[in-house]
Amino acid sequence: MIIGVPKEIKNNEFRIGLTPGGVRELVHDGHQVLVQQDGGAAIGFDDAQYLEAGAEIVADAEAIFARAEMIIKVKEPQPDECRLLRPGQILFTYLHLAPDPEQARLLLASGATCIAYETVTSADHGLPLLAPMSEVAGRMAIQAGAHNLEKTQGGNGVLLGGVPGVEPAKVLVIGGGVVGINAARMAMGMGADVTLLDRSLDRLKALDMIFGGRLKTVYSTKEAVERFALEADLVVGAVLIPGAAAPKLITRELVSRMKPGSVMVDVAIDQGGCFETSRATTHQDPTYVVDGVVHYCVANMPGGVARTSTMALTNATLSYAARLARLGVREALAADVHLRNGLNVHAGVVTHAAVAEALGYEYVEPMVALAG
Repeated sequence: MIIGVPKEIKNNEFRIGLTPGGVRELVHDGHQVLVQQDGGAAIGFDDAQYLEAGAEIVADAEAIFARAEMIIKVKEPQPDECRLLRPGQILFTYLHLAPDPEQARLLLASGATCIAYETVTSADHGLPLLAPMSEVAGRMAIQAGAHNLEKTQGGNGVLLGGVPGVEPAKVLVIGGGVVGINAARMAMGMGADVTLLDRSLDRLKALDMIFGGRLKTVYSTKEAVERFALEADLVVGAVLIPGAAAPKLITRELVSRMKPGSVMVDVAIDQGGCFETSRATTHQDPTYVVDGVVHYCVANMPGGVARTSTMALTNATLSYAARLARLGVREALAADVHLRNGLNVHAGVVTHAAVAEALGYEYVEPMVALAG
């Protein structure tokens, strides 16, 4: 199969779909890999490394999209990229379609087969291709929160871990998944007073076994969200419903009553955000203030540590990409229900139930769509 890896064009996005090591694996399996010129240069993966791994360096994205049978990316395709896709072509990347009707419309019009990293599942009910970026984002959420608590950044001037004789910051993490666990671990490591809310008692019990009394675990209700948000210096939104828009857990009215200078980091912003006051921001202009509360809502947080993120993402996606290249999309998806769960769009129809519901499209079962 001919596999194309274009340079990412989203604002301040320096990740790339494959490391040179990932390219070498696919070339060893007998595939041809096209990498856009300087696609990984910003994070230390230069063209010479890709050439040594067996890739062909291609000058522009248009040529890659025209020749490749499968496109491997990181972020959702931008409108100009969507228009380069064609029927029968495989797109393998993050999509986050539920809050993005325009991208969905363009992908449907392309006729391409679009597999979203974030909805591929695993036998243990995990999201193996979302997990590495969730780990990064959870840890970055605390770094970003701590930085923005500084008075010069608009925060309330509280040091996350405090010092002897001065109490630490209060951190609220909403959601006990991969993002939430990593955010809580990082915040506790910095000495903060951390409370985590989740609606799964099994998850709360598991976290209590892992962290003991260092982490306060509380069952998530509207009352609990309100009580702990009003006390918090830093709130991390870490909720996820695979494929669907994130639920709004903190209302604008609640924000108006939070501590002045407190900070909210919405890691769910890729799926529309879990705070009513959230809107997507960029690494270039990451924050804004509503009712005295600093909001950090960068939609591609892991892009800020693009080298680490690219390596972690390739580790997770490579075996799936190799399977798609070896078997072809129909056979690969037919053989693996978990990879099949990643299929969001195929040949002009929506093949993921949560995406269809969020955007008002008819849902077509993946195997029916692939057969048709």
